[in-house]
Amino acid sequence: MFTTRQDSLNLLKTLTFRKLWNYGKLTFSYYFSRLLNKNLHWGMPATLGIEPTTYCNLRCPECPSGLRSFTRPTGMLEEQNFKTFVDEVHKDLIYLILYFQGEPYLNVGFLDMVAYAASKNIYTATSTNAHYLTDENARKTVESGLSRILISIDGTTQDTYASYRIGGKLEKVLEGARNLVKWKKQLQSPTPVILFQFLVVKPNEHQIEEVQQLGKEIGVDKVLLKTAQIYDYEQGSELIPMLDQYSRYRLNPQTGKYEIKNNLLNHCWKLWQGAEITWDGRVLPCCFDKDAQHEMGKMPENTFNSIWRNKAYDTFRKQILKGREEIDICRNCTEGTKVWG
Repeated sequence: MFTTRQDSLNLLKTLTFRKLWNYGKLTFSYYFSRLLNKNLHWGMPATLGIEPTTYCNLRCPECPSGLRSFTRPTGMLEEQNFKTFVDEVHKDLIYLILYFQGEPYLNVGFLDMVAYAASKNIYTATSTNAHYLTDENARKTVESGLSRILISIDGTTQDTYASYRIGGKLEKVLEGARNLVKWKKQLQSPTPVILFQFLVVKPNEHQIEEVQQLGKEIGVDKVLLKTAQIYDYEQGSELIPMLDQYSRYRLNPQTGKYEIKNNLLNHCWKLWQGAEITWDGRVLPCCFDKDAQHEMGKMPENTFNSIWRNKAYDTFRKQILKGREEIDICRNCTEGTKVWG
């Protein structure tokens, strides 16, 4: 998870005895549950994703935000609701991802939310298409205390980049990255760790070495190569890369259809240690539930603790242990799939 020495140090600075004790309880209950095939759950979440917005300026073909295909409501997270969420969980929370769907920087209060979470001694991360990393926003990002930022860069030429990041401008991405690197150096800040994330798909797989070199030239901390999730993968897709190591899918010669390479095992660490909260307070079990089909409860009408312990969550965790293949969002899940760097 932590890609550089500085990244690890940034996390270690946020740890407390309480957080470590909570993480231990989560770990033990998870492995006991697997051993006994029974839902045992102790502790509060160690990681949490909170969605600043569902809106996005791009139209990426495998993204509900890009496709404008949500059936759930779209909107912006209100800062006061964010503070309410964080205030309840911050003493046990280690890692906060200020991203789920959408482009975080479209929420005008985004960096204020980052700063608030950082003031609560939480490791904070986000993912962006970098089109709004102006010089001013880059400075504010560094000053906010954000621990890590993933910049999506899925091509080293405009044509390749825009074939997936539809509507995007590669030069804006590079400009935003340079702004961040500049202000991080100028303010002599150890944060944020700046990462290029290269989603490997068939149109860009020939540019892997080029993006590694581009990352060095600009001065980002690391380049990560990520496999792509494809929604309708069984009949194949023009996005599935030829390089097998970067594909989540393989062709089954007996059926003539594509299938997920890893086995669908009846356990899931995410269900024990983390959750997602949408912009309007819906608590979801997993980041694969992009359209909020498995809502566990809603905040702030209910406390997070009451949702985390409720019957819906108990039932869902029992279903995971019994048969993940029966749960729709699990069938295209590649938990454990590596991100290379």
